[in-house]
Amino acid sequence: MYRALLSRDPRCQRYSFPNGIICSVEFGHTYGNLLHFLPSCSKYLKSMPPRLPFGRVRNLLPQGHVIRRMSSQPKVYVTRPDVDDSGLELLRKSCQVSTWHETYPVPRSELIREVAGKDALYCALTDTVNKEVLDAAGPQLKCVATISVGYDHIDVEECRKRGIRVGYTPDVLTDATAELTLALLLATNRRLFEANKQVYNGGWKSWAPMWMCGQGLKGSRVGLLGFGRIGQEIAARIVPFKPAEITYTTRTPRPEEAAAVNARYVDFDEMLRKSDIIVVCCALTPETKEIFNAAAFQKMKSNCILINTARGAVVDQKALYEALKSNQILAAGLDVTTPEPLPLDDPLLKLDNVVILPHIGSADIETRKEMSRITARNILSALAGEKMEAEVKL
Repeated sequence: MYRALLSRDPRCQRYSFPNGIICSVEFGHTYGNLLHFLPSCSKYLKSMPPRLPFGRVRNLLPQGHVIRRMSSQPKVYVTRPDVDDSGLELLRKSCQVSTWHETYPVPRSELIREVAGKDALYCALTDTVNKEVLDAAGPQLKCVATISVGYDHIDVEECRKRGIRVGYTPDVLTDATAELTLALLLATNRRLFEANKQVYNGGWKSWAPMWMCGQGLKGSRVGLLGFGRIGQEIAARIVPFKPAEITYTTRTPRPEEAAAVNARYVDFDEMLRKSDIIVVCCALTPETKEIFNAAAFQKMKSNCILINTARGAVVDQKALYEALKSNQILAAGLDVTTPEPLPLDDPLLKLDNVVILPHIGSADIETRKEMSRITARNILSALAGEKMEAEVKL
């Protein structure tokens, strides 16, 4: 195969001939010298005048043959075909976009194969992006962007070493996640799912004074593990229910933000001992992984309800099962689990005092659309060497 000597000239465009030969020619360049570079293409070019601009070359080729301009656009691989198309359309305007074709997570072998040679990776929480994936992608990979606020599925240290920028979607899903957290809290606190089952299984016989009674939010003590954007919005939504107290635990107290919702900073041990409801809204870090373990459950009140809409691995699920089964704590509401999806034979699914949702915290239509667009804009900014809308600090 011949390659034109001009192929490294940044002013050149790449073209391929019907016989498979690839060349690079400066746009508008005359073709008198082209035969010198590509003699085997002479049958397609022999009728050309010695100084014919490229714009007329199509009319001189034999019928059915064209010189095809090969794209120099950056290549992006998207691991989900079911993200909102508004984000993909942004990418398609200036990038070559290839996508996994099924609505379940891309198999590992497929990801390894398809990421090769790509300039950017558009991924989701279900994709583990580690050294193996980055090696397969190659040195030209400039950006990994995830359609999520969490990025613990990405090896950010390995990305830092390689100069690969990482994008995420932290702010757009704050309200949606706070709303879902409050809904899950109320459903668990007031036993809505338990009561709903009674309608269908014949358990609803008649009204009874204490049947299906749950706990109210009014007068309760609510503790938040984590007090970032989502934690603050959850607290703001709890305030109208008139709790006795809202407390929070973080690595660093946030007195100004806490004052807005009349929340008090406490250490983790005090939160465990005094809370009627504990809401998990922290990031997954080595310090928070399985922080809710057997020892933690032993310190909690017997009427305490645990709500987790953060990350499944913050909770030791075996310990949670034992605490719920033995009535060490009253109930739990989970929007996140380990693994996801939870196997149908998982013992947690056999308990009546747990509500489990399929990780739908940000599943608001407009929120998911904007998450798709932010992920796309993060990629486009990274490819252009510009500031990203939401970039992980490496």
